[in-house]
Amino acid sequence: MTRMRKLTVAVGAVIATTYGGAVILHNPSISASDYGGGSHLETLRKKLHAPDAVVPSRETLQSALKAANKANPLDVLVIGGGATGTGAALDAVTRGLKVGLVEREDFASGTSSRSTKLLHGGVRYLEKAVFNLDYGQYKLVLHALDERKRVIDNAPHLCHALPCMTPCFSWFEVVYYWAGLKMYDLVAGRQLLHLSRYYSRKESVELFPTLAREGNGRSLSGTVVYYDGQMNDSRLNVGLACTAALAGAAVLNHAEVVSLLKDDAGQRIIGARIRNNLTGEEFDTYAKVIVNASGPFCDALRKMADKNAQEMIAPSSGVHIILPDYYSPEGMGLIVPKTKDGRVVFMLPWMGRTIAGTTDSNTSITYLPEPHEDEIQFILDAISDYLNVKVRRADVLSAWSGIRPLAVDPTAKNTESISRDHIVCEDYPGLVTITGGKWTTYRSMAEDAVNAAIKSGKLTPAYGCMTNNLSIVGGEGWDPSSFTVLAQQYKRMKSTHSGKVVPGVMDSAAARHLSHAYGTLAERVAAIAQNENLGKRLAHGYPYLEAEVAYCARNEYCESAIDFIARRTRLAFLETDAARRALPRVIEILANEHKWDNSREKEELQKATDFLKTFKSSKNAQFHDGKHT
Repeated sequence: MTRMRKLTVAVGAVIATTYGGAVILHNPSISASDYGGGSHLETLRKKLHAPDAVVPSRETLQSALKAANKANPLDVLVIGGGATGTGAALDAVTRGLKVGLVEREDFASGTSSRSTKLLHGGVRYLEKAVFNLDYGQYKLVLHALDERKRVIDNAPHLCHALPCMTPCFSWFEVVYYWAGLKMYDLVAGRQLLHLSRYYSRKESVELFPTLAREGNGRSLSGTVVYYDGQMNDSRLNVGLACTAALAGAAVLNHAEVVSLLKDDAGQRIIGARIRNNLTGEEFDTYAKVIVNASGPFCDALRKMADKNAQEMIAPSSGVHIILPDYYSPEGMGLIVPKTKDGRVVFMLPWMGRTIAGTTDSNTSITYLPEPHEDEIQFILDAISDYLNVKVRRADVLSAWSGIRPLAVDPTAKNTESISRDHIVCEDYPGLVTITGGKWTTYRSMAEDAVNAAIKSGKLTPAYGCMTNNLSIVGGEGWDPSSFTVLAQQYKRMKSTHSGKVVPGVMDSAAARHLSHAYGTLAERVAAIAQNENLGKRLAHGYPYLEAEVAYCARNEYCESAIDFIARRTRLAFLETDAARRALPRVIEILANEHKWDNSREKEELQKATDFLKTFKSSKNAQFHDGKHT
């Protein structure tokens, strides 16, 4: 690996010499040891991963926010509960700062739950770096590959390495992709997941039976398989929020910023007026610095501070669709780095189904973006060129759109040429904005934002950044074989309609799901299934259990039916019809946990039904042109 890192330096040197600059692989972050924080890190780990650790109640967290007044403000208030926002809250609180976070909807309710589910360095950015001699792009890839490994190590139950197959239809493509992906391996260095390799046409078809051998006048020559990471994005996001809460941050979802508070001179932001969207109550929270991590909505927040603020966001729509599992084999993805119109197309196994995408087009900013039918058809058209199975619109189980908050480059003509790197700025005193970037680099983005906040507020953290090697809840000590304990030691006790309780087996599918979703905390969910007779499945064909609804309501700030079907589980994303069928029982359990009345239950059903209509499955497609039916 040392030799590989030396080769990586050489690759970077070639690019860097164009700018007459020296090669800097990565600016080392301030580490915990720089502040003498080694023992603090161990204490922190024990606190977060203690067997009896329980997140504070929602009421406790709101009280902490209300208590932050002018005389005793928070050090940092983060606005936005996506990956970067929750990452920033975790980073800041583990440095010993007094931290709050508010999110208008739910954790991961925006872009962070609508991602490609990949943790990647960016193969096509490496290609641009080499061919354009762009050292900036090279550093971006190098840094993302380092962060990719950190994310996987810190949340091993939610992330894993995924082999991705790139089809080659000429020997030139074989050599081109093999060389390019070997360079990707070299740039990864010690953070390499697995080595890429070439497979012959025969081997490729054995690995990916639905891969087309012929088509469009081309013949498959072979494939090159390389590795990137895959994750359960919203559960990782929720895990970050819960970890921050356990560490002492006052994180509150369904809490909206209605205005920003300025000092008497009107020169600096010193707090925010917040509305609890569940109760309607409003209150003020004061902080020395506010971090704006609201993703696509960061400009709206900046304009609260300065109505003339220039917009930073170039919103880009990324549409994904879910197809049945038979479209791709388990454990092998298909990625085409460049289609005939220059886009990237992929088909990846994800949670027992196939996720395919994606689009990259200009869009407007909206709270609930919906995919257009032509975008769904584009994806179906694109993947059909590489498959030997009939691609049907009727097979689309779910389809959704996410808004990428790309940072604006005024000279860019389209969103693909805008850098995916992030920007941290403070264009109004007391309001630090972080935007751009991608899921893979959320941790370092959060670190940069907290560093900027410390500088802005002249804060004095007790420790340096701790998040390099800090597992999120459920990740510490998790082992892939731990699901066997659940299967062997727990029963799924199920209540029948007549009131009789019937014992059921904790089958390996349910046990494996619980282990991967909740990590080392999975036994808590299994205990609810066994001891409270909540062992039934919520939807046929899916491993989600009734016990998860109760657990998430008690331990993961799950406050609505949408929170559960979209973010605590992934049912809305995997199959909208299954999610719709599960709703009555989900609402019944949540009503019991949160003491809802009948009118609230009806309201929840209506809201969730409307929400699912924005996921364009084959059942609620806008039109059929017969092309893929």
